[in-house]
Amino acid sequence: MDTWSLPYEFHFQDRRIKYGITGQGPALVAVHGTPWSSYNLRHLIKSLATNYTVYYYDLLGYGQSSKEQGDVSLGIQNEALSALLAFWELDSPIALGHDFGGTTVLRTHLLNNPSFKKIILIDPVAISPWGSPFFQHVREHEAAFAGVPDYIHEAIVKTYIQTAAYLPIPEITLNSTISPWTGPKGKAAFYRQIAQASSHFTDEIEHLYKHISTPTLIIWGKEDTWIPVDNAHKLHKLIPGAELLLIDDAGHLVIEEHPHQILKKLKSFLAK
Repeated sequence: MDTWSLPYEFHFQDRRIKYGITGQGPALVAVHGTPWSSYNLRHLIKSLATNYTVYYYDLLGYGQSSKEQGDVSLGIQNEALSALLAFWELDSPIALGHDFGGTTVLRTHLLNNPSFKKIILIDPVAISPWGSPFFQHVREHEAAFAGVPDYIHEAIVKTYIQTAAYLPIPEITLNSTISPWTGPKGKAAFYRQIAQASSHFTDEIEHLYKHISTPTLIIWGKEDTWIPVDNAHKLHKLIPGAELLLIDDAGHLVIEEHPHQILKKLKSFLAK
């Protein structure tokens, strides 16, 4: 299994957020989505660290951060990011977010009002409605899912994660992605974050996208079956002046499938 360490911790509302800082240069904050962790952004983080100081962390309830019972919804994640930005004393960093991470970046920018120099959104959960039948079923039966035997749970998570990618996921990547969701706390946390997912949190901000004046880049896997590419075009129209990059042969997990294509566009966008 790949080794991925978050050496520092920040305490937010009596819970622990694990984070890392690497590289030199202007500040860039990277935010992962669900059911991922900062591990899944490692290719982008390692490359961007040659020119930027990259701040990365695991969302509350994810990865190496606290998995105790509590609020892990999108409604708390922007509050946590806002607190981290203040703790890190960052003034107008670049913000990058994938999936729920993109939503968290948008909610933080629009509801907590920090300034971002540039915004990068990768297959974000930004347009309502969203949520697969699996999400809906877990919301209705969270306790039952959390009580399934470990081997069944791991098979559920593995199968679910594989549907996010268009290309096969290497076994080492798959195992490292699944690992935080194993064990009693990890299993409960996996179903908790799905049960707390709601389109309400995007409904709160969708009407505000037209007010975004920060230079924004939207990146999307053309074969994304979790959030179809039609949503990329809708979001592109809603954010004034946004740039859109569609990546061939990539699904929702484009950050694992084609990181080099993402990085090529990122470097061009960030150099402007």
